[in-house]
Amino acid sequence: MITREIQLAAQITGTPTLGHFTVAKTEVDGQVLVRTDRIGLAATYLELMRADCTLPVPSWQPGQRVGVAAIGTVVRSDSPELEVGDLVQSMTGWSEYSAGPAGSYVKLNRELFADPGYYLGQGPTAYYGMAEVADVGEGDVVFVSGAAGGVGSLAGQIARCLGAARVIGSAGSPAKVDYLVNELGFDAAFDYHDGSTADRLGELAPEGISVFFDIVGGEQYRGALQAARPGARFALCGSLSSQLGDAAERFPQPDRAAAQARDVELLPFSCYHTPDQVAAWRERFSSWLDEGRFVYPQTVVEGGIEDVPQAFLSLLQGCYQGNVSVRLS
Repeated sequence: MITREIQLAAQITGTPTLGHFTVAKTEVDGQVLVRTDRIGLAATYLELMRADCTLPVPSWQPGQRVGVAAIGTVVRSDSPELEVGDLVQSMTGWSEYSAGPAGSYVKLNRELFADPGYYLGQGPTAYYGMAEVADVGEGDVVFVSGAAGGVGSLAGQIARCLGAARVIGSAGSPAKVDYLVNELGFDAAFDYHDGSTADRLGELAPEGISVFFDIVGGEQYRGALQAARPGARFALCGSLSSQLGDAAERFPQPDRAAAQARDVELLPFSCYHTPDQVAAWRERFSSWLDEGRFVYPQTVVEGGIEDVPQAFLSLLQGCYQGNVSVRLS
């Protein structure tokens, strides 16, 4: 059958625009045919669209479909492994329909979560970074930069569920600060536009922080370093503050000398996860939801496949809160 998909029109070298994407009609055929219902969006995808991508996977080329995580429904199947009506996840990405062998799709349990979009969240990254890399536990004072985004909004709640004594987040507007404290249960939050990070952390964590989950980098990393207790663990997840710069600016080098002088442990980690790590997150996530200890923060954008690029650009501009997905109509 013929379907519409979003392809990369040109690799990105500066600020991404709608001109970097195009809608194309393509034919799909395979053992299983799947209608795409939800498409997950994450800032990480921007790197795969760049000509100078430094991730350990091939970047997307012009004329290639943007292949990211998607949830869909099986509408035709010649395989005993999948039936019509099954909910599945794949990396088929920005397309209305996809097709392929049954093994390229993962069957999902419709009953596990209230909304299938929960499967598209960035929980594996947040959980792995907090539970395994930073090893958060009882008594920790945790600071999360970029805390209103897809990873940060989960990471702060995970820290609280793991027993942290205090969880602090930074965000880019008063509305997001209010969201962190009054909806997601952070103990405190601040707008990073209102003074230096070091000063704000001095007010909110006068005895210092023991864990920093960094998604932003830049000034917030430097401020956290000044507020760190001896032996603090820094789980380095990303550097959103400079993601639109050139390669050197996008991947700034942490001040290792200052970290060493303060006895801070720098722990960079990858956002690519094993099936076991994903399963561990889903087990804890579903339990915390059932216990009423967790709020799933998400923004669902309604639209057609042609609306996905704009939704992605809006995400990069900080227009949304929590994990973002597009529900195709």
